[in-house]
Amino acid sequence: MYMIAGLGNPGKEYNNTRHNIGFAFIDALAQEYDINVMDVKLKALTGKGMIGGQKVLLVKPLTFMNLSGESIRPLADYYKVDPESELIVVSDDITLSPGGKKGSTGGHNGLKNIIGQLGTENFKRIRIGVGEKPKGYDLADYVLGHFSKEEQPLMQEGITKAKEALNLILAGNMDQAMNE
Repeated sequence: MYMIAGLGNPGKEYNNTRHNIGFAFIDALAQEYDINVMDVKLKALTGKGMIGGQKVLLVKPLTFMNLSGESIRPLADYYKVDPESELIVVSDDITLSPGGKKGSTGGHNGLKNIIGQLGTENFKRIRIGVGEKPKGYDLADYVLGHFSKEEQPLMQEGITKAKEALNLILAGNMDQAMNE
């Protein structure tokens, strides 16, 4: 079973913010594949289903972003998910233009916490670009800010690209996913 964890912050005030693009991704998957992500287990909203012929566990940690590992680690242990081969983490990336994707921590504190909790950095990642913070902006204010009307179609495109990458990963085509 693959565990697909979208990172974000809990609470209505964080809906549709740059930092919550991982939650938006999980919501899009849940809607497309009719997976109910409403079970509360080990500090997360979870839902089981099938995507691309693979069993999946969709996860939205209920910890704040910078403590994401405190939810992901116990879930991986409970479901006996091998982080290095069966965990996929989806998060925002301010170093990419809106809609982009790639791997690495890029200084992301949520990913750093997951690495610390798991004891490995060898897990699959899909990063969705939310754009670089404008000069003079506070980073926290920027990532907790909402997308402009002009950015919203780009974010939907980013989620679509991330779903394509996920399907490639689930089909065993990690290299192709990384290249595209």
